[in-house]
Amino acid sequence: MGDPAGIGPEITVQAWSALHETGPVFMVIGDSVNLTSAANLDGVPVEKVSNPADAARVFASAIPLLDIPLRVPVVAGEPSPAHAELIVRWIETGAALALSGAVAGLVTAPIAKAPLYAAGFRFPGHTEFLAELVAQCPYDGARGPVMMLTAAGLRVTLATIHIPISAVPGALSIEKIVNTGLVTAQALQRDFGINVPRLAVSGLNPHAGEDGSLGTEELDIIGPAVRALRDLGIEAFGPLPADTLFHEEARKSYDAALCMYHDQALIPVKMLDFFGGVNVTLGLPIVRTSPDHGTAFNIAGRGLARADSMIAAIRLARSIADRRTAA
Repeated sequence: MGDPAGIGPEITVQAWSALHETGPVFMVIGDSVNLTSAANLDGVPVEKVSNPADAARVFASAIPLLDIPLRVPVVAGEPSPAHAELIVRWIETGAALALSGAVAGLVTAPIAKAPLYAAGFRFPGHTEFLAELVAQCPYDGARGPVMMLTAAGLRVTLATIHIPISAVPGALSIEKIVNTGLVTAQALQRDFGINVPRLAVSGLNPHAGEDGSLGTEELDIIGPAVRALRDLGIEAFGPLPADTLFHEEARKSYDAALCMYHDQALIPVKMLDFFGGVNVTLGLPIVRTSPDHGTAFNIAGRGLARADSMIAAIRLARSIADRRTAA
């Protein structure tokens, strides 16, 4: 359910309203008081369940909830470190259910990092925490986590994620880019059904460094990584100037773009479909998606949130899970 003071509860309710007749079936892990409060605004019933099988049984008529209650009441729009322990437990529970095969995948509503950090949480975010939770579990393929964002037919993955822009050049390495490319290519095959994926690799600097005159990362790191990916049989090309990588004609030439830093990848995705983007974690033994937005504390509880991204995340998790099962 994500941070209970954010828009997670209300977009979850909206997602059920949109999907309860057609599916995919989902079960919420969270707090009954918080979810019921959000559901009451739309006149939606909530029913506590003890397992995913019961969730499937009640889904058509009520939101199934695995209740792990909070100890401190929630005020919409006001995050609290007092909720951190249970937010973490909800994530752990979802990951454990996915690892056990009891559920097909995990869809996480947005969390806020500051209240979690204040309570001692030591991971940069959901992605890194989930990777730790499943680190010891078998996985057939290059290991993530690799963050993919997808919307309107565009898929982007990131060589670096939540770090300051000043730290990006020092964080890049040939090995990191090659692994990101391997994970991306394998996920395109396994999870998206693309037999021969084409991978466009962006540069870091303006004009992709312009032969070293605007930076040497393309010559020293990114270019060698692209050549290594090609040697491994992946149809990768680049480094390419990021400012010419995302127009309509360019997007037809690749199946995913591997970008060097956060905003380089997320700006085009959000420009194409601000409300409907999905975050997918690649290279894990479980299926994990999430909405491509934050907690939106400023509008929480006001009936203004849109569930497009949550609905898309649920549908994509089901699609990926079905592809893995079929394979």
